[in-house]
Amino acid sequence: MSDQFELKSPPFDSISALRFSPTQPNHLLVSSWDTTVRHYDIATNEQKAKFDHRAAVLAIAYPDASRAYSGGLDTSVKELELETEKINHLGQHADSVSSLTHLKERNTIISGSWDRTVRFWDPRAATPQQSSHDLPERVYFMDAVNNTLVVAMASRLFHIYDVRSMGRPEQTRESSLKFMTRALACMVDGQGYATASVEGRIAVEYFDPSTEIQDRKYAFKCHRQTIDEVDHVWPVNALAFHPQYNTFASAGSDATVSIWDHKVKKRLRQYPRYPSPVAALAFNSDGTKLAVGASYVWDTGEEGARTAERPSVHIRTLGEEIKPKGWTG
Repeated sequence: MSDQFELKSPPFDSISALRFSPTQPNHLLVSSWDTTVRHYDIATNEQKAKFDHRAAVLAIAYPDASRAYSGGLDTSVKELELETEKINHLGQHADSVSSLTHLKERNTIISGSWDRTVRFWDPRAATPQQSSHDLPERVYFMDAVNNTLVVAMASRLFHIYDVRSMGRPEQTRESSLKFMTRALACMVDGQGYATASVEGRIAVEYFDPSTEIQDRKYAFKCHRQTIDEVDHVWPVNALAFHPQYNTFASAGSDATVSIWDHKVKKRLRQYPRYPSPVAALAFNSDGTKLAVGASYVWDTGEEGARTAERPSVHIRTLGEEIKPKGWTG
């Protein structure tokens, strides 16, 4: 039996995001530039539902078994009813919705946009939009853990908020990486986050501003290869932390996925290459599977698009390679 298989009925265009259900390890959402969000049961390898949007979908959140949320170039935040395939319009940004996250502690959906705002939503309320917060730049990526929200903006600027007090960020940081941020993910233990850039680097950061803790942060090179004595550097497109072990996966335009133990600063495994650059990653809720979205990511413009492989979503069964050495949890 292979430790990996490909999903049937993948999107037709580049994959923007993957999210597993927080309670159903076999239920996966896939959003795409083909203007759809697709809901799959990976156990039976079938598409259970498909939600058509008016424009490319850039972001999704999957807070509970029955509902998901989406946003993208049509500027609206939508609620997707997974059983009925009904779409409810929650509200609108003034520009594209670039990022969505679910804050478990407050059961709140948070959206970030190129309109330079972060907005909080309660889908159960008569007026779903609860608040809007201005930022100095366009929002590219967001993630949240334990009431802490990390927002990555256009010029490598990061704001770190306590969501209970959104008046001003608790911390403002410049990226440790010199080039544009391409991915962001919070550690599951709530200690910090990892970011990745277009020039093959990952930075590991910690929230605690004390000098002692900040001395532990570091950055490293990855998704690079020397071919005929020429160094090739690829963007790192996606990061995802394992829900149990706090190790993380990185994916790049070199079509590879690596697993890292950031505490000992070591790579645990690099999987065989995929047919296309890897655009998105997600671990399922029990940490037994990794979804890998392989698709063209426009690194080489329209010319590359003409010869790109069709998008594909691969489901990998995970083994001991994702555990930190000496794990006794």
